[in-house]
Amino acid sequence: MTQHLIHLISGSTGAGKSTYAARLSRDSGAVRFSIDEWMTDLFWMDSATPIAPSWAMERVGRCENRIWATALQVARQGVPCILDLGFSQRKQRSKFVTLAGDAGLSVALHYLDVPVEERWRRVQSRNQEGGDTCHLNFDVTREMFEFMESIWETPDREELRETDAFKVITA
Repeated sequence: MTQHLIHLISGSTGAGKSTYAARLSRDSGAVRFSIDEWMTDLFWMDSATPIAPSWAMERVGRCENRIWATALQVARQGVPCILDLGFSQRKQRSKFVTLAGDAGLSVALHYLDVPVEERWRRVQSRNQEGGDTCHLNFDVTREMFEFMESIWETPDREELRETDAFKVITA
């Protein structure tokens, strides 16, 4: 099995990406970069209510750029990096696959495949109880969940093959 230096964690809302990324980091000694943690520490406290998508996405983009720059430095030292950035659309996944390839780094996609009903149940539970991987300072509403569902692009066979993917099925 290839020792990948860049791991992309992908799944729709409530799939368990952060839990999976934390476990993978512990088990492999990799450095984990979580978009939720970066956004919480740097920006959410300044957001208006309700959160404007354009305001949030601009800051997500800034975080992604800084996360990549830091992960690149770490990976060039031979330390695996786990990018827990959501990767809900193929364009975003392809961007990071290309960045890794251009840097001469091996990449693997970890795709978490969880039924929508189970994911919504998990989101409701997280809204009520929080949890170790919940860094959001707001509840994910059904409207937010449905919006994310509308933009989610499931990796197809070609993409899974091209990224030496791991398909993780949890229920």
